[in-house]
Formats: sequence, structure tokens, C-alpha cells
Amino acid sequence: MLVDFLLITLIVICVITDLRERKIYNKVLFPFLLAGLALNTATDGIQGLTFALAGTAVGFSILLIPYLLGGMGAGDVKLLAVVGSLKGAVFVLTAAVYMALAGGILALLILFFRKGAINRLKQIGMFLGGLRSGMKVPHGLDKEALNTTYPYGVAIAIGALAAIVFPAGGGLF
Repeated sequence: MLVDFLLITLIVICVITDLRERKIYNKVLFPFLLAGLALNTATDGIQGLTFALAGTAVGFSILLIPYLLGGMGAGDVKLLAVVGSLKGAVFVLTAAVYMALAGGILALLILFFRKGAINRLKQIGMFLGGLRSGMKVPHGLDKEALNTTYPYGVAIAIGALAAIVFPAGGGLF
């Protein structure tokens, strides 16, 4: 119960800073990381420490490749690692599935509700129509569309909250 309270506190703080400033701060993450390691160690000894370290490693590794490819911020990677330190590897894997679903939905919402959505939809339609008829239609993406980011900490938060509410995968697993 205390771990869930810490996790919810962490994600609320990180969502606020991610939405306002597009940053997730180390000065927020590291105390929660230490709390996760200490709390799990105090509860279950060396087995609890192993539980927390495994969760940290799994959480870190899930978003490491997207970070290395430039599609993710370092704060997002560290946030998921801290979620793993608090709740363990199985929880962070469940949260990652929900996170991916939420991230995809958020990306689509941003795509459709940002300026120029009608033009983007026309370009997608022309591209798909060209594929069907065998023609190559160039992508109509501008540089702004390619460089647009969104706060993925929100998707991580949604994934973690969904994993708390539906711990067994909600019938998905």
C-alpha cells in the first residue's frame, strides 16, 4: 500500500513537470529510486533488494533502445526504471504494455488535433491510395511534424495506473 502511494506520488509529480516543461527531473527520480530499493530491502531482505534491482533493470531496458534511437527522453527511461524499483519486474512489464497502448493513443490524438491535421489526413490518404494503385506518392511531412515531441511521461503514468488497477493484465494476458 505504501509502495502504491509512493508510485502515485511519483507519477503525479512527473506528469506535471513533463507537461509543463517537457522534463522529468533526476532530483525527483533518485529519492524515489532509493525509497524503492530501501523499502523492498527492509520488507524482504536480500530477496526484496533483488526484486527491486530486477524491476529497475527491466524498466530501464524497456525504453533504452527507443532512447538510443532518439525517440525518447532520458527522463522517461529513468522514470520507468524507478517504477520497476518500486513495484518489480512483473509489474513494470504489465505497465509497459498499457504504456505502449496509451502512448499510441496519445500520439494519434496529438496527430489529429494539432494544427494542419486535415492536410496530414489528405497526405495519408494519397499515400495509401498511391500504394494501392502502385504509384509512389511522396510523404507530405514538414520538418515541424518530424521534430514534434510529446510528453511520454503521461503514457508511462497511464500505464502504471492501469497496472495498479488491472494487476493481472485485465484479461489481456
